Amino acid sequence: MNKVITRFPPSPTGKFHIGSARTALFNYLFAAHHGGTMYLRFEDTDAERNKKEHEEDIVDGLRWLGITYTESTPLRQSERLDVYRNYLHRLIESGAAYEAEPAENGGGNVVRFKNPNVKITFSDLIRGEVSFDTAELKDFIIARNTGSPLYHLAVVADDHDSGITHVIRGEDHISNTQRQILIIEALGFKRPIYAHIPLILAPDRSKLSKRHGAISLNEYRAEGFVAEALVNYLALLGWNPGGNRELFSLAELVKVFDITQVQKSGAIFDLQKLRWFNHEYLKRLSAEEYGTRFADYIKTEKKGAPPAYLLEAIPIVRERGETFGHAYELLHTDCSFLEETLNGGAPIPVPLLTKGAKADAFTVLAHLKKVFELLSGVPADNFTTDAVKEAVFPYATEHGRASVLWPLRVALSGKEKSPDPFTLAEYLGKERALSRVSNAIELLSRV
Repeated sequence: MNKVITRFPPSPTGKFHIGSARTALFNYLFAAHHGGTMYLRFEDTDAERNKKEHEEDIVDGLRWLGITYTESTPLRQSERLDVYRNYLHRLIESGAAYEAEPAENGGGNVVRFKNPNVKITFSDLIRGEVSFDTAELKDFIIARNTGSPLYHLAVVADDHDSGITHVIRGEDHISNTQRQILIIEALGFKRPIYAHIPLILAPDRSKLSKRHGAISLNEYRAEGFVAEALVNYLALLGWNPGGNRELFSLAELVKVFDITQVQKSGAIFDLQKLRWFNHEYLKRLSAEEYGTRFADYIKTEKKGAPPAYLLEAIPIVRERGETFGHAYELLHTDCSFLEETLNGGAPIPVPLLTKGAKADAFTVLAHLKKVFELLSGVPADNFTTDAVKEAVFPYATEHGRASVLWPLRVALSGKEKSPDPFTLAEYLGKERALSRVSNAIELLSRV
C-alpha cells in the first residue's frame, strides 16, 4: 500500500459534535495504523454560516482528544476558489460540463455536469461492492456560475491536490460518491478508496439529537469527561477489534484498528455506557494525578478555587464520581463534612441522629452501642469498607437497616447527606470512627 493519506473535512457552521469527532478519530486511526497522515480541511465556503469560533472549537476538540493532523494550519476551501475555477473551466472546455440556465439569484448561468449516464461501481472497505446507475442524477449542478464552484467539485479538487488515498466518512455521503467519481473520471484523476462508516443512532434507533445527549464534544469536556474515555468509547461505536476487551489507550487503538471490522449497521449511542468508560478511567488514575486533573477541571470549567479538603475527598469522589462534574457535586454535598473533619470533626446535630432512623432516641442509642462494640472488633490494620460492612451489616439487616445505618452515618459525618457509613469508616480509620460513634452515644445519653 502506498503512503496512506486521509482527511477530516468539517464545515465550521456549528459546534464540534460527537459524530464528527468519531469520523475524525476513524480517519486518524486508519492513517496512523498504516504509518500515514491525516489532513484537517475546513469546508468553509458558506460565508453566512461559517464562524471563526466554530473552527476554534473543532481545533480545540481535536487537540484535547489527541488527534493530530499534517499541518499546523488547516486547509480552507475559501482560500482555494481560484483552484476550483481552473478545474471548472477545464471541465467546460473538455465538454464534460456546460453553462445551463440562469442562476436563481442572477449573476450568470449555473454550470451543470454532463452526465454520461453510466453505471458506477466502487469497492467500499466496509460495505463491499457498491453500484449506482447515474442516469437518475441527470445533469447535476456543480457551480452557481463559472466563478462559483460548489461542493462536489471542490471536494474532488481538494482530495486530488492533497493526494488523499482513502476517503473515510459517514454513510450519509454514499449518494455523493457517484457524483464525485464522475467528476474524478472527467478530470482524469485517480479514485481514492472509500469507506463509509455507520451513523450514530439514539437507543431507539432514531436520529441522534440533543435530547439523547448529543451535545458538542467540548460540552462533554465541560461536564468532566476525560479525553481518554471519549476516544475509547467513540472508537467502539461501530467498530470492534474482536474479543471482550473494552479499554484501549489511543496508542493501543492505533495498533489494532482495522477498518474492515467496522460494522455496516448504525452504532447506538449509550450515555450510561460512556459514563461507565469515564468512571473506569478515573478510577485508574493515581491519587496524585486525579487530584491534579480534578483541580485543573475546577479552575478551568468551574472558574473557582478547589476547596481545602480536595485531597481528603479523593478516595471518596474517585470511587463514586462518574465524571469530574459528578465528583464536583459530591465534593460540595456528600463530602462537605470533610471541611469540619479537617478541623477536628463536624458537630453532630442530635435530632438528625433519629430523623431518618425510623426509631426513637432510646432505640437508636442501643443500636449505636452495639455498633461501637462491633466496630471495636475490626482490626485497625483491616478497617476497610468491606470489613466494616461485614461486621455491621448482618446486625443492621436483623434490626432494621435504617435504624442502624442512618445514625451510624450521621455519627461519622455529622451531615444529613454523605457517603455510606462503611466508606466513611474506612476513610476516618478505626480510631476516629470509634471516637465519632462514642460522641454520638454520649449525646444521645443526655436526651
